[in-house]
Amino acid sequence: MNSEELAWKIRRHGIEMTHLSGGSHIGAVLSVADIIAVLYTDILNYDAKNPRWEERDRMILSKGHAGAALYAALAECGFFSVEELKTHYADGSRLSGHVSHCIPGVDLSTGSLGHGLSVAAGMAYTLKKDRRKERVFAVLGDGECDEGSVWEAALFANHFRLNNLIAIIDRNYMQSMDFQENTLEMKDFGAKWKGFGWNVIEIDGNNHRQLKRAFQKAEEYRNSETHKPTIIIANTVKGYGVSFMENNILWHYRFPHDGWEYDCAVNELHQSIPPGVEDIYTPKGIEKPIFPTEQDNINSDYTFTYTWNTTYPERMRRVEAVGDSNKRKYTQQRKEE
Repeated sequence: MNSEELAWKIRRHGIEMTHLSGGSHIGAVLSVADIIAVLYTDILNYDAKNPRWEERDRMILSKGHAGAALYAALAECGFFSVEELKTHYADGSRLSGHVSHCIPGVDLSTGSLGHGLSVAAGMAYTLKKDRRKERVFAVLGDGECDEGSVWEAALFANHFRLNNLIAIIDRNYMQSMDFQENTLEMKDFGAKWKGFGWNVIEIDGNNHRQLKRAFQKAEEYRNSETHKPTIIIANTVKGYGVSFMENNILWHYRFPHDGWEYDCAVNELHQSIPPGVEDIYTPKGIEKPIFPTEQDNINSDYTFTYTWNTTYPERMRRVEAVGDSNKRKYTQQRKEE
């Protein structure tokens, strides 16, 4: 299984898991899917049959609310049964809404944002002190970087020259109820990490080729004489892969409901299904899909800034562009139907 195939499966599982459970954070699942897929197909050293293998690389999904993406990857890589994914968020299920260490392959329960990098730095410090070769990877959200503990960990990692630590920022520019820059401005994001002593790589985080090159560059940094930790700023789109979810803050918390939300999400994913990949839920997609009507607020701006009536011209242009694109797409689909 290659990274593109796994990324598609993560997205498809994510739609199904949140749909069945009524769970949230599908937007974050979709944006981080490519990062997780590349890690588990091309980068991490692990043994799915022996999850506590001492020589494994450590991986922490600090943005634990996107746990469905990690669960899907672990199941597809053989840590547990794919069938168990259907129990996501269910009473008594071990697949909790946020990442749980009760799952084989999970090194840390996460979801309380700002903690993952600190633990990852501690792991990397211990491994380096013991002269071990294993690496530590931590995937964070950009909104999570508002937490002061992230920057304390960044200082610590540089001070102790933790070149075995690679952090990846899922830079989807949205958090909670708004765009990230409207919540707390994070201008010159890369420059901040450089100022804290890290090697900085900035890429398109939904592009597998760029992701693989970035991890290769991080490995080169690890073997260089700088002995610095590396941060990969992966610029992504929240809700990536389902057009009406892209850059729409509604899908931070909302799940795809029965009707056009689920039908259109599934069929959009089927338009990009890799050759040879099987959809175990809807093998042929939705044959008679329901489409949104004029009464459905598909293009509404649900951000806090909009309801607070504060003007951010650059942000508004971006929202309107996405909305116009989605409106054209679904208007055409209704005509064809």
